Amino acid sequence: MALDPAGPDRAGRAPTAGIVATGSELLAGRVHDANGPWIAERLGELGIDVAHILLVGDRPDEMESALRYLAGSGVDLVVTSGGLGPTADDLTAAVVADVTGRPLELDEHMEKVVGDIIARFADRLRWDAAALAEANRKQAMVPHGATAIRPVGTAPGLAVPRGSDGFAPTVLVLPGPPREVRGMWDDALASEPLRALLERTAPFDETHLRLFGVPESEIAATLRAVGEHTDLAPLEITTCLRDFTLEVDLRRRPDDGAARAAHDAVVAEIEGRHGRAVFSRTGQTIDEILFGLLEGRTIATAESCTGGLLAGRLTAPAGASAHVQGGIVSYSNEAKEHLLGVPDELIAAHGAVSPEAAHAMAGGALERFGVDVAVAISGVAGPGGGTAEKPVGYVCFSVRTADGREIARDPVLPGDRGDVRERSVVLAMHLVRRILTEG
Repeated sequence: MALDPAGPDRAGRAPTAGIVATGSELLAGRVHDANGPWIAERLGELGIDVAHILLVGDRPDEMESALRYLAGSGVDLVVTSGGLGPTADDLTAAVVADVTGRPLELDEHMEKVVGDIIARFADRLRWDAAALAEANRKQAMVPHGATAIRPVGTAPGLAVPRGSDGFAPTVLVLPGPPREVRGMWDDALASEPLRALLERTAPFDETHLRLFGVPESEIAATLRAVGEHTDLAPLEITTCLRDFTLEVDLRRRPDDGAARAAHDAVVAEIEGRHGRAVFSRTGQTIDEILFGLLEGRTIATAESCTGGLLAGRLTAPAGASAHVQGGIVSYSNEAKEHLLGVPDELIAAHGAVSPEAAHAMAGGALERFGVDVAVAISGVAGPGGGTAEKPVGYVCFSVRTADGREIARDPVLPGDRGDVRERSVVLAMHLVRRILTEG
């Protein structure tokens, strides 16, 4: 199907894109596609709507079908990931060259670039010289008129201009490893074919609300209420439950007055109904927010059923050592007594999973680490161990500060063992956030 190379977006619609992730391991389920969603998010930030994400195997006919399907759908950009490299099943460059009618040509400069990269490993890995030369040459073959993108690994990327042989979309060809895709992204955007496309785009205006403790059903009801008096069609609204956090993302064209009115109505209604549950209006995660709130403060953890998962979350960001002093996994009653000073008579009277035990655990962490805030978790994660009084999912939390404040909770959390443990970590982080912002 021949498409007008003058551009399917010339009527004023937003540029669109399709993504093709190649690799038989993706179809087999052995590997999850990390590139497609990441690329889609980056394109969205630039004002390019992603219409399709396709997974195809390492077979030329499947890759060709995917490319032709996307061209036929009218997208302005096709981004592929995977299938670049020196081996026989790395066929993406050849398929793109064939589909776009641009014969492969040797890029002598890129041949030297790739050769220099590989040479740094050749002696140590004892690669065969003849095979090495062939690999260099294969990876330096570029479709006529395309721009080669300097590799992060050994495989260059390719930016192929639009409009050749009836194939209208611009094509960006990237390698498979996510680290390489991310490392090459800025250079890819700076290539001439991508610059020509980006000249016709305008970034969306986006609002990213994050809520904790509100189910999707309530947000759906809120949006229905807004829709009774406001046309929401011009506004793109996405809701998603991730990491036990409700994400509400609003996206609109900056010059669309109707979309702005719909946006303002939605935000006002969410704030009015669920304002206390909104903990981020910029898309920041609870991890990022806590990192900022803990600046100039110190924290320690005392964990039982979560087994150190909370300490792991708190110490994941670089620079966490500035505020995380340490943590104690007191899984047994003896550990609670000897490591945190929880009296054995308290456990005998109330149980290891009790508000009293959590309170004492947090106090022990405060005293032993000398921190500004301590958080304790003790619960019944399951699948066994529950009772009528303390069922599976019953978890006790205590967040205490050095100046004597405390937030305590003991909900019954839903889900299996993994869900209970992960939900407990997220809830504990929000309780810390609350005591730091409301104190």
